[in-house]
Amino acid sequence: MFLKDDDKKFVREKLSEMSNKVKVVFFTQQLECQFCKETHQLLEEFAELSDKLSLEIYNFQIDKKIAEKYGVDKIPAVVLLKEDGTDPGIKLYGIPSGYEFSSLLEDIIDISNAKHGFSDNTLRELEAIDKPVHIQVFITPTCPYCPTAVRTAHRLALANKYITADMVEAIEFPYLGQKYSVRGVPKSVINENWSLVGAVPEEMFIEKIKESLK
Repeated sequence: MFLKDDDKKFVREKLSEMSNKVKVVFFTQQLECQFCKETHQLLEEFAELSDKLSLEIYNFQIDKKIAEKYGVDKIPAVVLLKEDGTDPGIKLYGIPSGYEFSSLLEDIIDISNAKHGFSDNTLRELEAIDKPVHIQVFITPTCPYCPTAVRTAHRLALANKYITADMVEAIEFPYLGQKYSVRGVPKSVINENWSLVGAVPEEMFIEKIKESLK
């Protein structure tokens, strides 16, 4: 059991803020996946805490077409969908434990309520982004600053259809940490070749995205 009684009470209260249903889609497999079993258990416990949550589970090897549909290329992977199945471009790779459990929880509430929390000025800045943007935010579960970076990236995806954003647990995917020279977290990689280190303000995030598109 991952969630203690006090945790469940808190999560239930937070999930009561949901307006619409959210689908949690989980990709896993039996072998060669360090934290798939634990992530599965955590999501099962989590989904039981609200009737507005549904959990769909797929085998990464067997259900390849479904994985490809959502752009899932590693596991464990969590894809969050709107009630009608619309994909807002928000993924979590690796177990969303520790500080990152809050990211999962807040993401679900945002998707349910269709609220990204950005000001009108920020939305005007985001309107200029009209080409595909892929953000990967590298984190560790014990990093207290990482959820801020993850949440900013996921909110950007929710606010702009051209943006997709992934949380990536750096310890579970060391080959990606090496590829993108992740020496500290949070590190946000934008379109492969641009990056930001730290929990930066949303304005700085948006400026870096624009820079990557020039």
